[in-house]
Amino acid sequence: MNLTLTIQRLENASHIPKDEQFTRWATIALEGRKENAEICIRLVNKEESAELNQQYRQKTGPTNVLSFNSALPPALAEHYLLGDLVICVPLVAEEAEAENITTEAHWAHLIVHGCLHLQGYDHELDNEAEIMEKLETELMVQLGFNDPYGV
Repeated sequence: MNLTLTIQRLENASHIPKDEQFTRWATIALEGRKENAEICIRLVNKEESAELNQQYRQKTGPTNVLSFNSALPPALAEHYLLGDLVICVPLVAEEAEAENITTEAHWAHLIVHGCLHLQGYDHELDNEAEIMEKLETELMVQLGFNDPYGV
């Protein structure tokens, strides 16, 4: 797996993982499904997350992760641009505390979850959610974390 990962750190916090961790988690989420990929991870505050959530999903308030698939024309397919993930840094810590899990586990889950979205997985319909959650659980266990859905 050949992954090019760009991380835009527009928000700082002590619980933000190192680039190597982001790369490991994304690589595991892509392994066996993508040979080459480019992803940008943008770390934002609640305000930017809320703006993007409203603009692109018509939902009020910030959200933990947004995924934006690349829409390159076929002529540019060789660029391997998979898309962008936008993660709301303050929400990661708040949700981890509320769910009584480590921030590292929550970060890993959001990266895995977002990377699966970039590959076309979804959870809008029950059968899609079942497939995606099963794969997320397998990947999180492979990474050494617990089942993120607690089943």
